[in-house]
Amino acid sequence: MSTPPFLTLPPCARALRVVTARGEFAALRAEPAGPVRGSALLVPGFTGSKEDFIALLEPLAAAGYRVTAVDQRGQYETGGPDDPAAYAVAALGADVRALTAALRAEGSPGPLHLLGHSFGGQVVREAVLAEATAGAALPWASLTLMSTGPGAIDPAEAERTRLLIGVLPTMGLEEIWQVMQQMEEGSGDRARRPSPEVAGFLHRRWLANVPQALITTGGHLVAAPDRVDELAAVVAAGLPALVVSGVRDYAWPVPEQTAMARRLGARRVVVADAGHSPNADRPAATAEALLALWG
Repeated sequence: MSTPPFLTLPPCARALRVVTARGEFAALRAEPAGPVRGSALLVPGFTGSKEDFIALLEPLAAAGYRVTAVDQRGQYETGGPDDPAAYAVAALGADVRALTAALRAEGSPGPLHLLGHSFGGQVVREAVLAEATAGAALPWASLTLMSTGPGAIDPAEAERTRLLIGVLPTMGLEEIWQVMQQMEEGSGDRARRPSPEVAGFLHRRWLANVPQALITTGGHLVAAPDRVDELAAVVAAGLPALVVSGVRDYAWPVPEQTAMARRLGARRVVVADAGHSPNADRPAATAEALLALWG
């Protein structure tokens, strides 16, 4: 899971709920102090939340962008039903389209840029493909896929995800959390351990997941289809795109992401000294890559 470096919102940001035709979504929003150049919608990945983008809020707002980061359905403060259909990638893509419409309806200024992190990248891909199929003009000025791959996750990560899916029907989230903590303790990697405040947040966030959401979205990750060629046609028709990652990634190998960018005809940025979450590991460099595309 992604680990935010801190939890205190910058002065430019606040928590809110975005009301859409498909329900309400918990969000963080950052507002520029000066002239507004555009807007952005940020979508987190598997077991993630809006807080994964907290370190990006200030630099993006300072550059003139109104930024909205959300919890997907079934995550943290958004919640959701026990119905598996609610968490199919097509349904989550429909949520992104509804969020986009809601931001437009409330007067979200300037061009609207769309970003998905990890599993969120495949969700926003689904939203873009569905919108393109509908035949309407795309409402987004650009698309960023962050630490996202073309299809299923790396086999080793897929095996861990299948293990999680297998135990969720019979184990509680607290029991699974304790097992994960024991595994973390056994790794001996103290440099990766978060502050007590962030650790407490990670625990609360994990317990707030809807188990069925984890089962359904995890199932997608281990068997996701490759839809890059379909998306490449949309990019070629005029949607600027960026593929950004760290120099290492446990979910999709970095060379695989580079090959995906080539197939898409997208810009490619590899953020130095960052892992699966460059948004949290190296927010300044990540913001710079985003602003180069958005500008």
